Amino acid sequence: MNQTTFSVVIPAHNEEKYIGKCLRAIISASKYVRPDSVEIIVVANRCTDRTCAIAKHYGARVLVNDDKCIAAVRNTGVNAASGEIVVTIDADSLMTKYSFVEIKEKLQSGKYVGGGANPRFDRMSVGIACSSLYVAVNLLPVMKKNGGYLSGAMFWFYKRSFEAIGGFDESLVSLEDMDFAERLCKFGRRSGLKYGTLKKSYVLTSSRKFDEFGDWYLIKNRSLTKRIFTGKDRNAADSFYYDVR
Repeated sequence: MNQTTFSVVIPAHNEEKYIGKCLRAIISASKYVRPDSVEIIVVANRCTDRTCAIAKHYGARVLVNDDKCIAAVRNTGVNAASGEIVVTIDADSLMTKYSFVEIKEKLQSGKYVGGGANPRFDRMSVGIACSSLYVAVNLLPVMKKNGGYLSGAMFWFYKRSFEAIGGFDESLVSLEDMDFAERLCKFGRRSGLKYGTLKKSYVLTSSRKFDEFGDWYLIKNRSLTKRIFTGKDRNAADSFYYDVR
């Protein structure tokens, strides 16, 4: 029996427009390692569309978690993972073809506890660029740790490291990803390991939030943005994440 090396976990809330492209990118990238060493887990969250059917069509394992808590949705998928290495990516994002190769190289080097990847939007505008800069500046205290930058977009780590730090914090309704990155970084530092960022690979992510709300929305509504940055504001998170689509 072939051993699963990678488990890719994808949270999905009504993602029929995007999930197929996301899965095709993962399958394409798996050809550069060993396709049968990669399992794909889609965690359906309150889906009322064809997300689950599309995921099953591409051979993904589909789980269900209907909590209004992205941290809990992510944890459901990672806890069920059989792979030694876990990769998390959002359903509206695409990994590039050498992602698994680069992740495996970094982790097997013995220098990294895990890490992330840099995102690129599928379209760009002045508003998106300014909004991205605004978000980055406000998250800088969290994003800059261990003398460097804590990237997100697509996390990669050993499952044992996830278990050691207690997974994603389910008390948070937003920013659970940056919190996870910070704790993973601290955990690695205690063993002399670094938090890494993929250099050759990146994540192509949709600009749908800007399409839905407007390219300048985050700047024009700075009070809402700051409430989202607390990670604890249910109303703000619902209005921007959980009650959309």
